[in-house]
Amino acid sequence: MLPSSRTQLGLFFILLCPANIIGLWWAVGSPLVMDPNSICRKTKRLAGKQAELCQLEPEIVQEVAKGTKLGVRECQYQFRFRRWNCTSHSKYFGKILQQDIRETAFVYAITAAGVSHAITQACSMGELLQCGCELTRSRAPPSPTAGPGTDGTAWEWGGCGDDVQFGYEKSQQFMDAKNKKGKNDIRALIDLHNNEAGRLAVRSYMRTECKCHGLSGSCTLRTCWRKMPHFREVGDRLLERFNGAFKVMGGNDGKTLIPVGDNIKPPDKQDLIYSADSPDFCSANRKTGSLGTRGRVCNSTAMDTSGCDLLCCGRGHRDETVVLEENCLCRFHWCCVVQCRKCSVRQELSLCI
Repeated sequence: MLPSSRTQLGLFFILLCPANIIGLWWAVGSPLVMDPNSICRKTKRLAGKQAELCQLEPEIVQEVAKGTKLGVRECQYQFRFRRWNCTSHSKYFGKILQQDIRETAFVYAITAAGVSHAITQACSMGELLQCGCELTRSRAPPSPTAGPGTDGTAWEWGGCGDDVQFGYEKSQQFMDAKNKKGKNDIRALIDLHNNEAGRLAVRSYMRTECKCHGLSGSCTLRTCWRKMPHFREVGDRLLERFNGAFKVMGGNDGKTLIPVGDNIKPPDKQDLIYSADSPDFCSANRKTGSLGTRGRVCNSTAMDTSGCDLLCCGRGHRDETVVLEENCLCRFHWCCVVQCRKCSVRQELSLCI
């Protein structure tokens, strides 16, 4: 496996399999985070700029861990109704990452995006000393320039804009692992391309937010700043790219990627690319990383990927009634406790055979 692939795979294993690392643990939603020094120590293949980050900016590596988790969770959401559901089972997940298929392209893109998003957000929250709000002094003023807008309102750049460029650069520095050894390798070129597509799904879709100022609720002046897209938007956008991903092969010079097929336009920087066909993921197969779809919950009336026909690979499904407990009859008691009762709910499920 290539250097960039080994580094990212090692990082995924560290983040997804904390039970295998003495002294480390991760719980989603916990205020505690993994020790960045442990990440750097366990990922022994780090070198160059990555090793420099570990030594000089361990707090950045901490945000890398958060961003990777953010990306994996979003992957699991986006693929929840598909045959491959971005399982976090370490052995199977590792097999996926070792292949150059569409699913791997999405994983690399969404995690690179997650790292960029997490670092940028930490900057805006004042959690990193190296960065803060976006600098607006060097950026061109809005048009029209801080004068009367189309609605007669004056406005200017201000507030705390997200410094997405800082997050972009740190994600690139840690995730890309560019070096001479893997520079001309086709798999390395594909991984670097998908990492970049993930970061651009954040950086290229910044939105403008404004706040009004004035007496008695008037809006005589608006202060505006730029914010990142919500990460769910990033996931949705990358899923669209996944559905239209380009299959490529290496050029004769070993430095270029050529789309496979006749009259196919070259992929742009925001497209996802891959070089090998995916398995069908219908049956369990450790070699390919497929857990199969037997026992998966499906929708017997849906015609999309969540439908039983597609998800169950034509094997059929069975209906099962389950009894679940959930909170009900919740009441707020002053102050400040919410008390609920437990109610049993019967639910009809369709399961793949």
